[in-house]
Amino acid sequence: MKSIAAFLVLALIWFSGLMAFATRVQQSTPPRAPQPAQGIVALTGANSNARLSAAMGLLEDGYGRRMLVSGVDRKATREDVRHVSRAVRQLYDCCVDLGFTAADTVGNARETLAWARAMRYRSLIIVTADYHMPRAMLELNAVLRDTGISAQSYAVPTRALKRRAWWREPAAARLMVVEYCKYLAILGREAVLGLGPREAPSAQQKAVP
Repeated sequence: MKSIAAFLVLALIWFSGLMAFATRVQQSTPPRAPQPAQGIVALTGANSNARLSAAMGLLEDGYGRRMLVSGVDRKATREDVRHVSRAVRQLYDCCVDLGFTAADTVGNARETLAWARAMRYRSLIIVTADYHMPRAMLELNAVLRDTGISAQSYAVPTRALKRRAWWREPAAARLMVVEYCKYLAILGREAVLGLGPREAPSAQQKAVP
């Protein structure tokens, strides 16, 4: 009986956390206008078109000096990315960098750090999907800690997750639950790492992407 009671308590805690996570995701959009920063970083992934368009809009409106698109498919060309982002060619050619090294969110964070250091930027605006933003910021804050580089979020809405009863749609529910579990995994990792000394950023992280 005690094991069943413990399981039910853990299940209740997990479910309550999921609901809080979902509320956080839903309330993150529409995003407020960010504070102007030196750099803008768009993290690629599902629904990249919306992410790139939003980031490009910030660059066009003067919220940053330069933009990094992190995690670009190695098969994509600069023209492919320009077309997807709907960028004005003159601004795109002068002020948009493509990062091809990142294959996941951890890679996005490292690629962002390397780019910011290469540009000597101290302030960034991070653009990604609403459901991805909590985990992305955890990863970014982990690598940006003690670097003097700050990052603020600019979330792009995911239509299916904006609905009040998102859990009734299998695809939306799966997306939210999977992302919540990934978020918990990163929280757990950071909690464990927080118990001991952290490694200094490697030379690879300092390199230009």
